[in-house]
Amino acid sequence: MEVKRLTASVTMLAGFQWLFFMFANTVVVPISVGSAFELEQVEIVSAIQRSFIFIGFACLVQGLFGHRLPLMEGQSGVWWGVILSLAATASTMNLELSTIGGSIAVGSMISGLLFVVLGFLGMGEVLKKWFTPFVMFVFLILLSNQLISIFLRGMLGLNTSDSIDLKAALFSFALATLTILIHTRGKGIISSLNLLIGMVVGWIAAVILFPVEATEAIHTTPFLMWFPWGQPSFEWGIVTTVVITGLLNSSNTIATLKGAEAIFNKITTPKQYRSSFVITGSLTALSGALGLVPNAPFASSLGLLNATGIRERGPFLLGSIFFIIMGLIAPLSGFFSTIPHSVGNTVLFVAYLQLFGSALKNIEGLTFHPKTVYRVALPALLGLAIIGVCQYSCRI
Repeated sequence: MEVKRLTASVTMLAGFQWLFFMFANTVVVPISVGSAFELEQVEIVSAIQRSFIFIGFACLVQGLFGHRLPLMEGQSGVWWGVILSLAATASTMNLELSTIGGSIAVGSMISGLLFVVLGFLGMGEVLKKWFTPFVMFVFLILLSNQLISIFLRGMLGLNTSDSIDLKAALFSFALATLTILIHTRGKGIISSLNLLIGMVVGWIAAVILFPVEATEAIHTTPFLMWFPWGQPSFEWGIVTTVVITGLLNSSNTIATLKGAEAIFNKITTPKQYRSSFVITGSLTALSGALGLVPNAPFASSLGLLNATGIRERGPFLLGSIFFIIMGLIAPLSGFFSTIPHSVGNTVLFVAYLQLFGSALKNIEGLTFHPKTVYRVALPALLGLAIIGVCQYSCRI
């Protein structure tokens, strides 16, 4: 498939679209982790800026020297969940939060170095064989279901309240409809920039419809301190859990690069897997010292690529540079952090709907008979049922 060249103005706008995508997928993580480790507000703001710089740099390095594809390298959901869970068990284990944080930092550094070694040994090419079309279908279906559920809760106002905010819900669904119509009915570049247009229009509309009291911005340096979660320590149980988490996180790299093959009509090479593993591992080791959730290629990037149809690296690399600049300039970080959560959730909801299409492409042309139905339906429906049961159990 011949790649269509973009004009400079379109590349710039598409770069901003990537910027918003990176921002919306990043900003919540350091806030939640900072709260879990009871950090001061100034430390949390510093972590937000540090996350922007780190993720922008990670995307830039992967895009130029790693797998060389426009795929966001973001803070991994697997790591995020484990870190929050470990922090929540501090009182149960009779440990200080700083001890848990320090052990997580040590574990992530060990995990990162191990990941680098596995990359050099070509482990990515070995693991790739496990990700058959059936596995990819189930992985993407479960991922899209989990993410859509999170964003839907945000659209309904359930992330900040126990009851549905009717006004916010109506606004969110109206914005989602507008964004989808721009994508499906718009022509040319208008259709490709549907997420950026939806984000800007939604932001302006939300400010007009739901005015909020301005709060004083906190300005600090991105690199306020090293090991903000706690000085390095070694609780073997925590360190072991974190190292295992790092190994499990390899599935994100494999699934994302494997899923990208259908979009770019190219087979991912062993060199791309090796380079991606080495860079992700190196950054994982560094994230431990910086107090950041380790990263991984985002399979959700596939949804953005399908939603926009823009597959060139130029806008992605430009968006990465914009993200680094945003992290370096405190007032800029403060300005973008004022974007209403309902708008970010709505636009990501629309973008991630495309993951369903990516899942279906893996079983396109498959002849269904009892055996194949079991192979597809059993893991997919069982996985959805387990997610539903877990969510219900957490509520009660």
